[in-house]
Amino acid sequence: MLQSTVKIRFKLHFPSILSDNVSVMAKETDLDLNKILQDCQIAQGKDSNAVIANLANLETKYPLEEMTFIYNKILQNEHDPEVLMHIIRRINAYKPQECLDTLLDLMLLKETFKDNLSDKENYIDLRVNVARVISNYKNNKAVLPLLYCMNNKNENYKIRLACAEALGKIGDKYAVTPLIDLVSDENEKSIYVRESAAQALGMIGDMRAVDSLVHILEAKKTFLDKFTFLKERVIEALGKINSNNERVFKALKNSLEDESPQIRINAIEALMNSEDERAVSLIKLALLDKDPEVVENAVIALYNLEGKDVLDEIILSEKYSKNTKDFAQNIIDEYEEENA
Repeated sequence: MLQSTVKIRFKLHFPSILSDNVSVMAKETDLDLNKILQDCQIAQGKDSNAVIANLANLETKYPLEEMTFIYNKILQNEHDPEVLMHIIRRINAYKPQECLDTLLDLMLLKETFKDNLSDKENYIDLRVNVARVISNYKNNKAVLPLLYCMNNKNENYKIRLACAEALGKIGDKYAVTPLIDLVSDENEKSIYVRESAAQALGMIGDMRAVDSLVHILEAKKTFLDKFTFLKERVIEALGKINSNNERVFKALKNSLEDESPQIRINAIEALMNSEDERAVSLIKLALLDKDPEVVENAVIALYNLEGKDVLDEIILSEKYSKNTKDFAQNIIDEYEEENA
């Protein structure tokens, strides 16, 4: 498939070369964890850079299995966000199951973490990153804590949207109904949280979300620019769910006439992925769009669906502008150059 050098909306997705999880076998150890923490100056109010340097030195002395116990103990005792962030990055590299409960406690600000919030903004960023690391475990045990934080309207919106994204990545269908409720909640103050809920529903791909997502597209137009971004995420989600639903197809067709060029581009992408035989004829209408970026994405989509023949058709037709024909020719030239 062609990889155009032109900047386009559609992204390429590559499979990860890393495994989702590297299990660490728990074992009995004779580690004196309290002494190790004391030597590393954990929870002593020391400069974070010095503590991190101590930890880096520690990592050269102990095998990974033993570092798991040490990391977990540090997470339960340290309060400096920078030190905790360092530990969380290290944990994310191999995701030991022994640390999951402590990560969930940290995200929920349980126990010792509650009383150590002198640096509120850094703690917010820390918990956002904790939610992301938790999502990489893909463990259903995390679903209820993530739902709790996502649905807590007193939480910072960054944490709530990180939890919504994490739920999408984990993919547990138990989260579908709460995510539908959130994306449909017109009283929700944060449009960003609703956007994240829409993205999560697309990642999970459950058909139950279709009606609620289509309803958002069918809603009356609003003067709020932020609502446009929600519609963009909704169209992306519908494209991923790929339901072959007539109501979805109609909503995508109508989105090709939306005032926002980005929504029109998203609709083209969703139609391209829909496997509906009517998609090609609809996308061809977008070749006459007044926005050049929409036109370029329509050309790319048609090429993905129909191959080189559709590019020849565009070049030979009198209906399309010179810029559109030149773009189609550039794709052919690039293809031939790569395959020379």
